[in-house]
Amino acid sequence: MKIKGRVWKFGENINTDVIIPARYLNTSEPAELARHCMEDADPEFSQRVEPGDIIVAGRNFGCGSSREHAPIALKAAGIGCIIAPSFARIFYRNAFNMGLPIFECKDAASGIREGDIIEIDADSGKIFDLTTGDTFEAQPIPPFMQELISDGGLIPHVLKRLDLRA
Repeated sequence: MKIKGRVWKFGENINTDVIIPARYLNTSEPAELARHCMEDADPEFSQRVEPGDIIVAGRNFGCGSSREHAPIALKAAGIGCIIAPSFARIFYRNAFNMGLPIFECKDAASGIREGDIIEIDADSGKIFDLTTGDTFEAQPIPPFMQELISDGGLIPHVLKRLDLRA
C-alpha cells in the first residue's frame, strides 16, 4: 500500500479535543465531524484539506480522551495517514480500528515541512519526501493490518471475514 499527499504540520501533544472539539460530540456522523476537524488549531483546515493529505505532527499525537470521534473526523476530512514520533496508545488503536493508517517516525516529524509532497510505502515503512528528496524510515504496517485498513477499519473487516466463512 502506498500513500501520497501534501503535508499539514502540527505540533506536539495534539489532543483529541484539538482534533475534534468536544462541543461537536453530539454527533457521530463522519461528514459533520469532518467539517470541524482541527478547527481550534487551524480554523480553515476543513475547507483547505484535500483527500489524501497527510498530517505530520510532534510526539504524543491523539492524547487526551479516548474518543473514536478523533480518527473518524480525520479520516472523513480526507486525511490519508498521520506521521508522528509517538501516538497516545488508545488513539493508535482507534486509528487502525477506523481504517486510518499511522506511522511512528521521529526523523520524519522533524524533517518534513508543511506543504511538502510525500509518499509512504506501508510495506517497507519508507517515507519519501518528494519535495526535498529526503527519505525516512518508519515501522512498516504488517499485511494483516493493511488488509484491515483497506477494508475500511475493524468492523468492515470483520464483516467481510464473516461473509467469507458463510
